[in-house]
Amino acid sequence: MILIADSGSTKTTWCLLDKENGEKKFIQTRGINPYYQDEETIIRTLKEEFNDNRRKFDSIFFYSAGCANPEINKTARNALVRFFETGHPEVQSDLMAAAHALCADNEGIACILGTGSNSCHYDGTRIIESVPPLGFILGDEGSGAVIGKKLLSDILKNQLPGDITQLFFDTFKTSATEILDHIYKQPFPNRYAAGFTKFISDHISHPSLYALVRNAFDEFLVRNVLQYKKARSLPVHFTGSIAFYFHKILKESLKFRNLTPGKIIKDPMPGLIDYHVRQ
Repeated sequence: MILIADSGSTKTTWCLLDKENGEKKFIQTRGINPYYQDEETIIRTLKEEFNDNRRKFDSIFFYSAGCANPEINKTARNALVRFFETGHPEVQSDLMAAAHALCADNEGIACILGTGSNSCHYDGTRIIESVPPLGFILGDEGSGAVIGKKLLSDILKNQLPGDITQLFFDTFKTSATEILDHIYKQPFPNRYAAGFTKFISDHISHPSLYALVRNAFDEFLVRNVLQYKKARSLPVHFTGSIAFYFHKILKESLKFRNLTPGKIIKDPMPGLIDYHVRQ
């Protein structure tokens, strides 16, 4: 029995996989991100939400948005060792999860467009180049957090047509004061901002909202994907809810930049399962 975890800023999906008979059990917990959470916080989340009594696995493969360097990975690894009865969990970035799920053993450009964003050039075995995502404030172009942030900024600076602004406040019953409090004072402002992408999706036929998403995707491609020398000769794959739900606009942006669309999937877990079954 092996345990595979795909953890983003919002949620963690766990798969308990029996490689012999292919049986799978899925568990969902809050997002675990060791960049923002310490060892005790991670363990507390597992105690509260990992609703299976099994603790011993042959192998644990943990992929997280926050696992970007050895020191941060150590935080996640220590928490997993303390909670599970497995001595050497393998901890890697969510970008490696995307590469495994999207490219398998083939070369390609693997991208994440979810609450955050990221990208890499994967050679079929390892990530050989990656533009730093830089997070919610300095980067994460094309992500739900940044698209939501742009929407909030445009609403509060009167940059959108009046009908959309009115519809926004009628829908959310919020105020500028409340929005600013969430963004600047409350934890996880990226999750808060990303929550507004559902509103954009529901009203995407409005030209101003369509343009907002299209511009965000163009920015992601220019500032990230097009920095890879082989970007135009390889398929460009995507995983994440933003890529999945706005795939038509994303494909338009790819075509405009002379890039070849690859797979666009909502969740990397099915591809991760296939990858680890083959190992």
